[in-house]
Amino acid sequence: MKASLRTVRLDLTEPLRISRSTMTTRDAVWLTVEHDGVTGHGEAVTSVYYGLDVETLNPLLAAVGAELARFPDPESALEALRTGEPANKHTPPAVTAAAEAALLDLVGKRADSPVHRLLGAAAPPVAATARTIGITSLAHAATQARCLAAGGFEIIKVKAGAPAPEDDVERVRVIRDAAPRARLLLDPNGAWTVAQAEALLHRFADIGVEAVEQPVAPGDPEALGALAERSPLPVIADEDAVDLEDVRRLAGRVQGVNVKLAKCGGVHAALRIAALIEGSGTDLMLGCLTASSLGLAPAVHLADRARWADLDGHLLLAHDPWTGIGGENGVVRASDRPGLGVQEAGAYEDVA
Repeated sequence: MKASLRTVRLDLTEPLRISRSTMTTRDAVWLTVEHDGVTGHGEAVTSVYYGLDVETLNPLLAAVGAELARFPDPESALEALRTGEPANKHTPPAVTAAAEAALLDLVGKRADSPVHRLLGAAAPPVAATARTIGITSLAHAATQARCLAAGGFEIIKVKAGAPAPEDDVERVRVIRDAAPRARLLLDPNGAWTVAQAEALLHRFADIGVEAVEQPVAPGDPEALGALAERSPLPVIADEDAVDLEDVRRLAGRVQGVNVKLAKCGGVHAALRIAALIEGSGTDLMLGCLTASSLGLAPAVHLADRARWADLDGHLLLAHDPWTGIGGENGVVRASDRPGLGVQEAGAYEDVA
């Protein structure tokens, strides 16, 4: 096998403001692995929160690609990666996830099988996905909510954590009025103290919010679990639920965990988390970073296993350089084509 990299820029349609930052663009590094004339692709994206930039991702992905090249075929490389190699404990989960995605894509193509079938699902997973509205003006939030509801979105995720909490309450109110039948999720990205969360969550429950992600600052899972036990809304851990051990501490205490493949280390790591929480009272949410359809596709092949799917990262882009998972009408679908089932869609901007 041989591996190659390409770095491209992904511009958002409009700035996305959350409690800790505002994002307008993100860079993506594509890992391509080739064997006997067949190629597989995976994607890792930059993230300030996770400390990943292009200068970090490129050498790490190149090193993993070089390790993959020593295997006689992609099937043996995928098995080794699934059991902990060639990545090591210092390899960021996003790098492992991208390498696994490229191998799954390649192995699926060689077997003439879509990834979901390799993972044991007979039919292509289909799921309603949330669509995110950032911290923005009330008028713009209402307009977005009306457009999303008219376009078929049944779930709207509202970012919270504005300097004045009352602004969050009013934004959720106008979104509820603009899309009265939508299911609402709330995500402060850890912006509140426990006292603020306790004061606010009852108000959001009265408005009709279905669940809240990571209401309090990460780093104290005990406090998050205690809050979840008395919260009027289901609490979904995100920043406090990075890997299997984090989830083990929270299983049965919070009502959900947000599993992002770039956060936990890929498809097989996500499946281990899903198995751990099964029957515990903690449900699975599948989340994502802002990325292309290539980056989202591995999670879409797992989407039928989750109570909540938040797989809209590709829908936030001004131009998605890949196609194949849908979502524009509020529903993501895994392709029945071999591998990840995505295809390049056209021109994109390379990063020098």
